[in-house]
Amino acid sequence: MSKTPAKATLTTAMIEKQTADFLKSGGAVEYVGKGKSGQFAPAGPTQVSPKAG
Repeated sequence: MSKTPAKATLTTAMIEKQTADFLKSGGAVEYVGKGKSGQFAPAGPTQVSPKAG
């Protein structure tokens, strides 16, 4: 029988430490304005096909 893997849990302290380490190593945080996804819109129009049937 195999043991089920332990569930990975992140605590606030762990996230804060990882963030601090990331920033110390030269990483940067990009802030995205409210209501923005941070993703680029797909190029060109999208065609919608009516359902047959």
